[in-house]
Amino acid sequence: MLSILAAISTAQTPTPHRTLPSKRYCHATAGFCFRCPSSWAVLGDVFEGNGVVIAPEQKADRALWDEITVALMATPSGDGAVPSLNGIVEQAATAMRDAGQNFETLQRRELTVDHSPAQMLKAHYRENSTGREWIEELVFIQGPEDEVYSVALKCAPEHLARLEPALKEVLASWSVTEPEAPAADEPADKAPAEPSPSATPSQEEP
Repeated sequence: MLSILAAISTAQTPTPHRTLPSKRYCHATAGFCFRCPSSWAVLGDVFEGNGVVIAPEQKADRALWDEITVALMATPSGDGAVPSLNGIVEQAATAMRDAGQNFETLQRRELTVDHSPAQMLKAHYRENSTGREWIEELVFIQGPEDEVYSVALKCAPEHLARLEPALKEVLASWSVTEPEAPAADEPADKAPAEPSPSATPSQEEP
């Protein structure tokens, strides 16, 4: 978990807490919104356009970047079967075990995000393909229509304390919205000529 530094008592007047600037991002088709640090960039879509990757600027090779992925992971099947949070957490743990070595579960617990049930899994492993050690902190959220969303931070262990506040900001501001309808003069099955508005987060005042 994030280590919170204790405030140092001095004889001087304490410095007021500064809230870092943030911006709001809404995914037009997957139907979720959140806030993230204003200096972070959108790196691209994932999960067939149902998710997005955001990250701060970094100098390392792109494959080694710390990042947060936010996505619509699963929806009820045609026969009405509802995806299970427990089942999806187990699938995520299995995927990390398969991708790396020395897998270790650091924390797993239930929580609530935007008044909806959620589960968190935090794990540590060494990736087979790069040899890099990673911490992944994944939160799976049950949506209002029994769909499941994920918010996942993947970072080097030594960067966790610096990046975990951004994950907390995403979760604290998380909301599910109605997907945008096509314009009145545009058929619903017609692909837009321009990139989706989801490719660029909208800027708002903190």
